[in-house]
Amino acid sequence: MPVYNKLVRDRIPEIIEQDGKKPETRILNDEEYMQELRKKLGEELQEYLAADNAVAAVEELADMLELIYATAAAHGATPHQLDMIREQKAEKRGAFEEKIYLVEVIDD
Repeated sequence: MPVYNKLVRDRIPEIIEQDGKKPETRILNDEEYMQELRKKLGEELQEYLAADNAVAAVEELADMLELIYATAAAHGATPHQLDMIREQKAEKRGAFEEKIYLVEVIDD
């Protein structure tokens, strides 16, 4: 029987049961939850970096977005608030649309 010890999506235990297996789960406290969200986000980032095509990359980005929303909620922010902050930062400092790569800054 495989041991996972990791945060999973809400419906994973149900899916495991539909496969005729019995999942053993527990509910994390807030501190554990935040730690596991961060760890899971790192795992998804590694999977994104390892993706070998655009479809796989976008799937991993969707997983990361789900985790970002969950992490924002754990910090007390809604997806809407998160997007408002993103828009404010884009307005003030720009986004990443122009593909600008800063090589160096010469300080006279």
